[in-house]
Parts: sequence; C-alpha cells; structure tokens
Amino acid sequence: MTTTADQPAVLVTHHPATGADAASYPVAAPADVRAAVEAARGAGEWWRSIGWKRRRAHLSALRLAMVREVDTLAGIIRAETGKPFDDAVLEIMLAVEHLDWAARNARAVLRPRKVRTGLLAANQKAILEYAPFGVVGVIGPWNYPLYTPMGSISYALAAGNAVVFKPSEYTPGVGRWLADTWAKLLPAQPVLQVVTGFGETGAALCEAGVDKIAFTGSTATGKRVMAACARTLTPVVIEAGGKDALIVAADADLDAAAKAAIFGGMGNSGQTCAGVERVFVVDTVYDDFVSRVTALASRVRPGDGEGDHYGPITMPAQVDIIRSHISDALGRGGRALVGGLDAVNAPFVAPVVLVDVPSDSLAAREETFGPTLVIDKVADLDEAVRRANDSRFGLAASVFTRNRRSGLDVARRLRTGAASVNSVLGFASIPALPFGGVGDSGFGRIHGADGLREFSRPKAITSVRFASPVDLMTLERSPKAVPSALRMFRLRHGRR
Repeated sequence: MTTTADQPAVLVTHHPATGADAASYPVAAPADVRAAVEAARGAGEWWRSIGWKRRRAHLSALRLAMVREVDTLAGIIRAETGKPFDDAVLEIMLAVEHLDWAARNARAVLRPRKVRTGLLAANQKAILEYAPFGVVGVIGPWNYPLYTPMGSISYALAAGNAVVFKPSEYTPGVGRWLADTWAKLLPAQPVLQVVTGFGETGAALCEAGVDKIAFTGSTATGKRVMAACARTLTPVVIEAGGKDALIVAADADLDAAAKAAIFGGMGNSGQTCAGVERVFVVDTVYDDFVSRVTALASRVRPGDGEGDHYGPITMPAQVDIIRSHISDALGRGGRALVGGLDAVNAPFVAPVVLVDVPSDSLAAREETFGPTLVIDKVADLDEAVRRANDSRFGLAASVFTRNRRSGLDVARRLRTGAASVNSVLGFASIPALPFGGVGDSGFGRIHGADGLREFSRPKAITSVRFASPVDLMTLERSPKAVPSALRMFRLRHGRR
C-alpha cells in the first residue's frame, strides 16, 4: 500500500466508549484509489452485460450473507460506533430490506420502454432506456455505517454499476466486511470494492475518474465534495445534515408524540440526520406535552452496558459541538428542564431538553447531532410550519395530529424531502420511498425508483418506421411542407 509523506499508512479505529483500539486498516493513497476505480471499470462492464436476472441473483447472495452473519456484522457496527447491539441489528435489517427491494425492482423501473412520439415525429419509434453510469463512488458516514451507504450501494449495483466505497474513517470495518463478503461470493469480479482512509482518500475518489459520486455527511464536507467533482463535471448526489422538526397539534396524541420526540431526538445518541432536533407545540397543549417529554427523557440512560438506551458519541469532536450548543442556549436565556452542561461527560451525553431558547441560537439553527431537544411554543399549525421551514436545512420532519387531512396538509407544506404523520422516521423503513433533502440538506435522491434512476443515465433512442409524407427535417423540403404541417398543427393545437 503506497502512502504520501503527510498521510499515515495505517488507520486505527477505537471503541468510542472505552477508547480501546478496535482494528487497523490500510490507508489508500490516490494511486490505490485510481487502481480500484480502474479495476471497477472492467468489472462494471461485465456486471452490466450479465443482465437483470443474474445481477439480482448475485445481490440476493449478498443479502443472504448479511442475514446469516448478522451477529458478526452487528458486532463490527457496535465496536466502531458504540451503539447498542440491538440498534446495530435493526440497522442491518433496514439495509437488507433496501438491498432486497432494489434487486427485485430494478428491471421493472429501468427497463426500456416506448414513449409517444407526437404529431411532428409520427413516423418514428421512440424508446427511453436507462443505462448505468459505469463506476459509482460512494462516500459514507459513521452514524449509520451500513444502512446509509447501502442506500446508495444497493441501488447503484442494482442499476448495473460497479461501486467503489469509501467508508468513514471511524467505521471502516463495515466497508471492509462488505468488500470481503463480495469477494467470497464473486472473487473474479471486483464489482464492489472498498478503499479505507481519511478525508484525503475520499478526495482522491472524487478525482479518480468515477462516473458519479454519492456522498452522505456534513453540509460543509458535501460542498467540498461538490467542488472537487466540479473540476471534472462528475455528477453528485448529496445527502447532508438536517435540523429536523416535529410539530405537535392541539389534538395530537401527546403520549405518542412525546415518545416519538424522545426516540427521534435521542435514539442513536441523537446522531440521526433525519431524526428530531426541534419541536414546535401548539400553546394549548404545550405544558402537558413538555411534562410528558421531561418524564420520559429523565428515564433515558446512556452507556455501554446491558439495558442502556444509547451509546457514546461516536466522533469525539462532536462532543464539543454539543456542549457549545447547550452553553449558547443557556447563556442566552434558555432553560434546561432535563440535563444541561453537566449532561456532557465525554464520550457520553445524557438527554437534554431545552425550552425558551432564542430562535437564532446555535441549538435552534445549527445541527447539534446529539441527544438534545429544543421545544418551542407556537400559536397554531401555521406558525409551526413557518418556523419549521425557517431553516437552511430541509431533510425531514414529523407532525402529530388526530386529523388526517390536517396532518397531510402540514406534511405537504413542510420544506423537506420527507415527512411523517404520527410517527418519526417512518419513511426510512419503506424502500419504495425516495430519500433526500433540499437546501443545505443536499439534493438528489436515494432509495426507491428515484434512487434507481439516480444511478442511471436516461437515454433517448429513435428509429424511423416509415418515410414521412411531409418531411420537415431536410434542407431540400418542399415549399408546401411547412404550410401543410402547419394546417395539421392548427387542427391539433388550435382549439381548447
């Protein structure tokens, strides 16, 4: 493995709860990344050529391996992220669901289809086809190190692409497991490869000649990825951060809403881009809702032991961000009903519930990515939607109400890529639904039919079926050709 002078040759991971060394991995230098992409290009041509049925069979084999080795894979996830074992298993289950859906539905979504030609091209046959890009580079995050990147990997593979995956430097073991498992299933064809390393390795992947990049991570890093890809006009799909809101209507089931706020805000240590960070509650039920949330939050326990609800903060630097957001909120008049600055005891952060927080504070505006909730009182649903949309982020949101029509109306008005009525993260477990954001939460979509198309190039093909009696597409056309066509045009379009 080659290295650069300012880059270590080995990446060592650590268990977030204890700091103990977990494993070591080679650091891929730019030359190594280019070699992986070149190998993927040849394998990708073979992968494309074998057709839908054989690709589905190979992807099904990967799915079976994930199910059969769920304990091993969950152990790797737990060792690298610190999340409870059961949460790691749930992540695997979600990833398997998406892999299965992509493999089963790729042909139906992407197969060639005829399209209507219209009046001016009535003598032609028109076909719309979807071709794979070739080699897709995937840069994954650490908070859901299997589920999130598999949302790109599964759909890119099912669409006929080869994939080179660069996992987070905090969770390279998950990527290594995927690559090793694929190599056992299909040793002659490196259709799925992994390159491990730090940010420099990800930057090298952007510049290694891939045909598309799928990135999940912070908004700031997403902008750097876009800048690197812009030099070669490499298309990108960006799934970045969120400052997701939960809205509680006056008629909401308050117990259900409170439980959802706790799960969305504090599950996975609050490290969920599409979870819950802000809560807007209609004033008539505000006090009741807050009392229920504080009661639930007071019983939530972080730790690394049996029965703890969530684990440590995976990325050590995130602890300082969480602390700064809490400090800023309290210093500007906010109150902590649960927790506070004393809740931050790295690597763990206990639940924090904040109220009376200024709307321009860090805790209200920036992604905290920790187990904190900011709860605000609003006069009505219109104010709740207005304040929820007053954010540079737009990834996901939730609304709780017993009025189905009102809930759907609010969901539609929210400036997000996804919204749930009477649940949080409901969309994440439904493979047929697309996922992605707007604004600083990114663009493009993974998952579902839109995700399959995201990793395909639409291609238009026409062929002449018969000679046109009025040929307009020649410089030698008859003087009567356009007037004749115009008469037909007026008959077709000149009336309501």
